[in-house]
Amino acid sequence: MTKPAPWPGLGRGLVAILRGLKPDEAVGIAAALVDAGFEAIEVPLNSPDPFVSIEKIAKEFGDRALIGAGTVLAPSDVDRLADAGGRLMVSPNIDAAVMDRAAERGLVTMPGVFTPSEALEAVSLGASALKFFPASVLGPSGIKAISAVLPGDAVIGAVGGVSHEDFAAYGKIGVRTFGLGSSLYAPGLEADAVAERARSAIAAYDAVFG
Repeated sequence: MTKPAPWPGLGRGLVAILRGLKPDEAVGIAAALVDAGFEAIEVPLNSPDPFVSIEKIAKEFGDRALIGAGTVLAPSDVDRLADAGGRLMVSPNIDAAVMDRAAERGLVTMPGVFTPSEALEAVSLGASALKFFPASVLGPSGIKAISAVLPGDAVIGAVGGVSHEDFAAYGKIGVRTFGLGSSLYAPGLEADAVAERARSAIAAYDAVFG
């Protein structure tokens, strides 16, 4: 089995989740995030015309940030993502067919897991990083307990109900990767407002992780 690409060495382990993003605002919102210091952006596929947005963002910022899709549920979506220039595949679950296709296309993968069985399956399928989702339900203590049975080099991300206010709590258990959604972006927010939230998140991350 071909393994997906490894998790890249991002300066900060922050993934911006732009659920509901529209293509006509994609470049402006992405610019606000990249300028603030974000190095990874995810457009969930239940957004309006997501592949159009991904293609626009990847064309503009693909050399400066890891651009991809979230809520990827089928191998055909993996192909469309890769064809649009995306390099990051994020899913809410762990699916072997999706993971295999992502590996074939050389994508960075971050499948969603919640239990030890799911996490270990994701590791066995070569996941670049693990997306513990929804992290707010597991909490730092739940993720810490599960991480005890995972390989020491596994990249663990906390996603779902997580904001910059939670960095310190997760940092205490060794988590340095986060997916930020509604605390960062919501449909209708102007780029200036997103930029302000992004700068706050970057400052909070740097305060905890230096």
